[in-house]
Amino acid sequence: ACPYCRRGHEDLTALLPKHPDIEVVWRPCEAHPRPEVYGTHSDLCIQALLFAAERGADTGAFHTRMYQAALGGSVNIEDPEALARFMDGLVDPSELLAAFRSGRYAQAVLDGNDYAYEQSGVWVVPAYRMDGRKLDSEAGIGVSRKQIETFLS
Repeated sequence: ACPYCRRGHEDLTALLPKHPDIEVVWRPCEAHPRPEVYGTHSDLCIQALLFAAERGADTGAFHTRMYQAALGGSVNIEDPEALARFMDGLVDPSELLAAFRSGRYAQAVLDGNDYAYEQSGVWVVPAYRMDGRKLDSEAGIGVSRKQIETFLS
């Protein structure tokens, strides 16, 4: 999981109230898509996000919980059962596990990866796009809050 993604998400979320005219479209993609062997695979996290969003769950609380799972070290985010249990209280774990097992959102993860890496020129996450402009992270560094603030202005 990506600590730079968490920081980028938190910084963007904190700065958005200053820019009520900006509508954010979240387009999740994996930091380390399969079959890459480096890093933890977050495809189940993305599937869980899509599941939660479809059910009207609080996506802010969802992101916070998912970053706790991914970066806290106490939950294996590649284990469907463990991840479903950890999301209890935000979504129904048994329904989420059934969605994982059905593969309902698997293609959406692949499509998101394709959109990011093939269509939008993302090489490192988090990455930001707006009105033809790009703000990309540097590997191992991310982006600063100041960079995001400048990008939004």
